[in-house]
This record gives sequence, structure tokens and C-alpha cells, in this order.
Amino acid sequence: MNNDNQISNQTTLFGYIGEHAGASRFSAIINKTFKENGSDAMMIPMNIREDDLYFTVSNMKKSHVNGAVISSEYVHLIPEIVDTASSMVKRSGMCDIVFKEGETLRGDIFSIRVLSEHLKDLLASKIAIIGVNPYAKAFSFLACGFEVSYFNDNLEELMAFTQEVELPNADINRIAFDMEVDLSDFDVVLDFSSMDILSMISKLPKVSMDMKNSKQFSALKKRADELGSEYASYDTILDKLTKKVYKEIVK
Repeated sequence: MNNDNQISNQTTLFGYIGEHAGASRFSAIINKTFKENGSDAMMIPMNIREDDLYFTVSNMKKSHVNGAVISSEYVHLIPEIVDTASSMVKRSGMCDIVFKEGETLRGDIFSIRVLSEHLKDLLASKIAIIGVNPYAKAFSFLACGFEVSYFNDNLEELMAFTQEVELPNADINRIAFDMEVDLSDFDVVLDFSSMDILSMISKLPKVSMDMKNSKQFSALKKRADELGSEYASYDTILDKLTKKVYKEIVK
């Protein structure tokens, strides 16, 4: 965004795509950064329903938009839309940033890299991961330096997951409603599951975190509130996320 808050033919345009993109502070924060640094770039929030996602993203090839950041609810749908993708996207099945290169779209991942660095900043070492979704896969590929234990309500799914991420000796644990699960020995719990209730967790660590935005229901937040524990989300690390995307756009 230039100092006159105007868009020219030279302005680099990026979208922020989500079901409730306009309610997110992502675009506002990064646009402020563009302006403060004199960068001729702008991010536009794009409220897109899931039914319109494929059309919107695929049509970026012929639009004036140079790429887009993808909100967490849609990251698992993007790998099938882009033309090329990083190895991390292919292995994890998620993509949270898209770049237009000519008339092709290239997909990559940035948020999990930011999350990993954030946990290192917290001096966290013991991590409990709940769930086996693409976020869990992507984090596992970047988990060097962490001692990770995996939890899921279905052990067969969890065993298949550890084979996919090539962790044959991983610490795997079942988590179910008929159990009492104490996670207080961990530094951080990351919930990447689709579970609606986490009442089986009797104790949480110092930091409980997921990558849900403020418009998404978080079972972890609900349980953290019930237990009086600290909860962090995608929105908690927005400053770090936007700094990473800023560097990607202006480099």
C-alpha cells in the first residue's frame, strides 16, 4: 500500500481467502506493515463460501491478484486446485499460501513454520498433538528438536498416520470419552483434531493451542476455559504470521 492509499497497475495485490475473511485482522495488520515500509502492495480480504472456493482460486490465474493467503478452514482443499506445490504441501495435504506465477498457481505452507518457531520462542520441548489432520502432518515434518507424543481417538488411524509421516517409533496414545487424560507434563498441547468435546482431558499444560480462527468453534478453548488454563489460537500469533507473509510478498 503506497502512502496515498491508492492502487496502481504496479501494486502487488494479494487476497486473504476465508469464509469470514473480513472479520480477520490479518489483512489490516499486513496492510499497515506495507504502508509503514513504503511497499506498493495490498492485501484484500475475500469472504468466500466453500462452494465458490475452487472457482475463486483457480480464476486467480487470469486476474490481477498475485496470490492469496488461505484461512485455516480451507487449507485442506487447496492442494487439489494449485498447479504446482512444495514437497511439504504434497506430503501433508494442506496449503495456506498461493502464488501466481505466469498463469499457474504454486502452493506452499507458511503457518506451520511460524508455529514451530513460536514454540521454540516459548522454549517448549515436550509437545502433545491431538489429531491426525494435515496440520498434524505438516507439524510432524518440522518437529525436529521437539519431543512429540501423539493422541487420537482411533488408534488405527494414529498408527497409519505415524507410518505416513515416517515415525515408526512415535509415542502414540488413545484419547477417548471413557478415559481421564492428564497432559500437564507437556509444555504445549496442539489440538489438530475434529473432536467437539475434550472433556476427557483432566489437566492441561501451561499452553494449549490450535490453529482455529476466531470464527471457528474450538473444543480446546472450551476445555481450557473450563479448567482455567491459557489458550492460544491462530489469531494469537497473527503478528508473526503477517511478518512471515510480508517477507514472502516483498522479497
